[in-house]
Amino acid sequence: MFKRSEQDKRPSVQIFVDGAVVAARAGDTVSAALLACGRDVRRATAVSGAPRLPYCMMGVCFDCLVTIDGVGNRQGCLVPVVEGMQIEIQKGKREIGK
Repeated sequence: MFKRSEQDKRPSVQIFVDGAVVAARAGDTVSAALLACGRDVRRATAVSGAPRLPYCMMGVCFDCLVTIDGVGNRQGCLVPVVEGMQIEIQKGKREIGK
């Protein structure tokens, strides 16, 4: 659905999503990097298990929650990627204490 502009010459950054290597660009947020690589679903809702996507991309809706470097409930749309970042797709409700 999303495609990077061929004019985007920013340096590549390697991140890991659920253990798989993903190429991102310096300056991307986690959500933008995942959308650009084709990983649309971020988490599943707690009640129905319905898949959720980033919606607002500015920190209002909380649909892009992911676990980043072992810390849960991070809004992927607000966190810039860094080399070697470990991201896990959150399943179900928000995780307390993680």
